[in-house]
Amino acid sequence: MAKGALSVIWTKRSQKQMRQIFDYISIDSPKNAAKVTDRITEALDKAILDHEIYPRDKYRADNDSTYRAFEIDHYRVSYRAEENVIRVLRVRHTSRKPQLY
Repeated sequence: MAKGALSVIWTKRSQKQMRQIFDYISIDSPKNAAKVTDRITEALDKAILDHEIYPRDKYRADNDSTYRAFEIDHYRVSYRAEENVIRVLRVRHTSRKPQLY
């Protein structure tokens, strides 16, 4: 896959997880909830320009190097760099037991 600007597609699961993150943090601070979700999307913006900026996803079985992940603000974001898109697969708190997939 050639490097270059890609677009981001959020799976239904990852959209739901981001809403849950925002809602949970908003209970104490809507301002902090916005900051956390903004930092996650800003980190994904970096992947749009270079999908290999983050390391291979160590929890992905048979990773063909298209599955990547990063951690920010205690959240682990897993994505797959496909032909013209970055597909966000999941967003999980790092305190949760990682799932192999």
